[in-house]
Amino acid sequence: MAAALSYCKPSPFIGQFPSNFGKPVSLQSIEISTQASRITALFWGSKKSVKHHPVDSSLGDFTLTGSETEEIKENPTKGKKVSVSIISSILDVSSHEWDSCTLDATGPEKFNPFLTHGFLSSLEETGCAVKETGWMPSHIIAKDESENILGVAPLYLKSHSYGEFVFDHSWADAYYSFGARYYPKFQCCVPFTPVTGPRILVRNTSFKDQVFDVIVTALKDLTAKSQVSSLHITFPSEAEWYKLKDRGFLQRIGMQYHWKNCNYKSFDEFLMDMKQSKRKNIRQERKKIPAQDLTMKRLRGYEIKANHWDSFYKFYRNTTDNKWGSPYLTREFFHEMGSKMGDEVLLVVAEKGDELVAGALNLIGGDTIYGRLWGCDPQVYYPSLHFEACYYQAIEAAIELNLSTVEAGAQGEHKIQRGYLPVPTYSCHYFIDEGFEQAIGEFLVRESNQVDLVMKLFHESGPFKEGIH
Repeated sequence: MAAALSYCKPSPFIGQFPSNFGKPVSLQSIEISTQASRITALFWGSKKSVKHHPVDSSLGDFTLTGSETEEIKENPTKGKKVSVSIISSILDVSSHEWDSCTLDATGPEKFNPFLTHGFLSSLEETGCAVKETGWMPSHIIAKDESENILGVAPLYLKSHSYGEFVFDHSWADAYYSFGARYYPKFQCCVPFTPVTGPRILVRNTSFKDQVFDVIVTALKDLTAKSQVSSLHITFPSEAEWYKLKDRGFLQRIGMQYHWKNCNYKSFDEFLMDMKQSKRKNIRQERKKIPAQDLTMKRLRGYEIKANHWDSFYKFYRNTTDNKWGSPYLTREFFHEMGSKMGDEVLLVVAEKGDELVAGALNLIGGDTIYGRLWGCDPQVYYPSLHFEACYYQAIEAAIELNLSTVEAGAQGEHKIQRGYLPVPTYSCHYFIDEGFEQAIGEFLVRESNQVDLVMKLFHESGPFKEGIH
């Protein structure tokens, strides 16, 4: 912390925020009766960012103390040296070394496919998460004296706030209101992916907690020395979220909708846990699929061919054109990611005759199906197809594969009546400017209270019978 604070200047923000600053971004309205919050991505015009001050690739050497290694047992005064550095591409690390860190950090039962070398390298190699798109890879690597990798963290230098799903546009505007610059900033995350998982990925050693602290310290020092505004760690695990609070980060919570598998043996058994009106509605929606001569298929691994990805990209572009105006992902990404990820990819497709008309992309983790992207043929509308492809097919797959959870992505209260209940998501934020940090901290307390209230109300009026979930 001392290293970071040495770069702070008197804050222009103390006592000067406009009265509307701190208005909740993710919760724009709360009405206890029927209205609920809607999380909306708001974007702003182009604003010139400050010049990033590059730092050496080396972030310094650190000494671990009290580690239970044989080396230190034999020579207690020596300590174990750990060096931390930045790499400009994940391709500078072998997939085996990166994935070893990932698997140790998550454990096999909570394996997260988005944290793998295959997924992250696909984003870089196909031009999605690169400097030219405002995502400059700046990944953190911690090594011991024998060049063994002890920990990694996916990090990007950002020149905007697109593709993050934790909205900070009001924070950027507050900076600009007082002549300061919010961009560039550092973002520790999986690009374009609102999926919870560890962000500081360390090997399972007896000194892993110290390696975690070393990487966090290096991240904070890098933020200060680079003279950027802030560091954001988005969608970390709950355990990391609590740890980072003690290390000087502000805490923020959000909300998503997840389905939980109560050892169901079939989709009908799941329906029997729901209130009669919700159960009836789901059955009616599902009946519309065969009534429209649509056939649903779930494809994995080698079953997904090049033509499937080409069609899905067209569907994806239809969604992005309608919602955001420009796509984050390229056609090549889907081909590359599908090739690297294999059976971890689940592509739900809808066919009418021999023609693909819609698709939903999911990835499969240790105990979870992660629903990510959806799209359909722009020329035709099929009622209830979105619900079938994105929600009901994922539930059936989770039951079939004996997985505990389906994460249906960001936003959407409409998911609740289809069996997906609200759960908290987490993010951590570190600001160099102390005045700004104080103002944001006060805002986050108010926002968290509102998120907690909305989640409580949603659970109380949920779709399940009393005593279920």
